[in-house]
Amino acid sequence: MSAKLLVISGSSGVGKGTVIKSLLAKCPNLNLSISCTTRNPRPGEENGVNYFFITRDDFKKGIENNDFVEWAEFSGNLYGTRQSYINECLSDDKNVLLEIETQGALQIKQKIPDAVLIFIAPPSLEELEARLRGRHTESEEAIQKRLDFVKLEIENSKKYDYVVVNDTVDNAVNQILKIIGV
Repeated sequence: MSAKLLVISGSSGVGKGTVIKSLLAKCPNLNLSISCTTRNPRPGEENGVNYFFITRDDFKKGIENNDFVEWAEFSGNLYGTRQSYINECLSDDKNVLLEIETQGALQIKQKIPDAVLIFIAPPSLEELEARLRGRHTESEEAIQKRLDFVKLEIENSKKYDYVVVNDTVDNAVNQILKIIGV
């Protein structure tokens, strides 16, 4: 069996991080890819653990050098996945899990057609808004931008292999386990 590239996306506040943490606990053979970003760390986030926090100039150099298998700009910040990490894992027959935005996921699907794309959806848009507000990490303007972006993400999710509703973490994780055959 060859290694799989699993891509999980979903709107901000949908609970991707919680679902992925539970999924990784149940699937030790999944290697979480750490993305690069130009945004500032949130409280509790660590460089090299949650993201590689790099300068905008360094990110742009990476784009020019084709270092990223995908990249996107979201809420004024750049996010991307280094091609070298993906290649290394897959060539070592290790499964890779990416948590990335829909724009980047669709770039991945073009370059790596056998990648499995899973979109995590909220039970409802009202629930998503409540989750975003409940985090107390962003301004009203930032929350509105994220909510506006949801429409694009939902449109992009139609091009995904699977859509999983995160009504409960256990249900979402169990659906993903079935999809990946674990």
